[in-house]
Amino acid sequence: MSGGAITIIGPGRMGLAIGGALAEGDNAIRLLYFGRHPEPPGHPLFTQGRAEYVFGLEAIRAGTRAVLIAVPDAVIPEVAFSLAALGPAPQGCVAFHLSGRLPTDVLEPLHERGFAVGSFHPMQAVSNPIRGAERMRGSFVAIEGGPEAASMGRTIADAMGAHTLTVPSARKPLFHAASTLASSYLLPLLDLSVRVMERAGVSSADAVPALISLVRGTLDSVEEGGVPAALGGPISMGDVEGVSLHLRALEPEDAHLYALIGLEVLRIGDHALDDRRLVELTELLQRYADLETTPSGI
Repeated sequence: MSGGAITIIGPGRMGLAIGGALAEGDNAIRLLYFGRHPEPPGHPLFTQGRAEYVFGLEAIRAGTRAVLIAVPDAVIPEVAFSLAALGPAPQGCVAFHLSGRLPTDVLEPLHERGFAVGSFHPMQAVSNPIRGAERMRGSFVAIEGGPEAASMGRTIADAMGAHTLTVPSARKPLFHAASTLASSYLLPLLDLSVRVMERAGVSSADAVPALISLVRGTLDSVEEGGVPAALGGPISMGDVEGVSLHLRALEPEDAHLYALIGLEVLRIGDHALDDRRLVELTELLQRYADLETTPSGI
């Protein structure tokens, strides 16, 4: 989208990551940020003059092709209402929110002012806005909205070096649940793994990189052959004694979680086990999954 102008409302981690990816991908894109602090963040986009910063909100400037509302979900309706009150849409401008959960209905005030509206949800976790820009390239963006919004969303994603998914509005809760399971729900498992490693005598400083390397190898295997083919460990091998040893060694609440997830591992890989081992593992895991997660429960 060479020569286009994009306004991003909210210079937080995601907003900056998107802007950074756009600036790197196409230096002809003009970036303007609206923020709630008098001064812009100390980010290369501003220190190197690749983006303009405005304190507060103002009417969207002529020639702007898209507005990305990169604020927390709870604030999106308020921002949409405030922005709509400042004036009509420039010709052909699309307004997007970045929520993976909310429908485009929350942008109705902007739609009434002439904006095409949609959602543009990057499927990427961003903890650092500079490295986040690099992660945008090759990642996926879920797009929702009418034809104008869908077309502009694909154009922006393309400029970022990202791929796109189209999500029907009615199924957006399922999409968001899937994204949450794959992202946020991974963290409690890693936290548990680090704690168990520490109890095994490995320092946190060593456990974290060791586990990250293991997770990356697992993800590479999934990418190469799919989820079932990537399964490893004692459950997938039908090692009843190995699983039992794990459950006995873990703290009761940790064994409970191990068993719950173990039943899902068993479901994915049960085709590879004979009936006897499948029954034994199911009964073992179910026994720990059903128990109370108190010290007296096991």
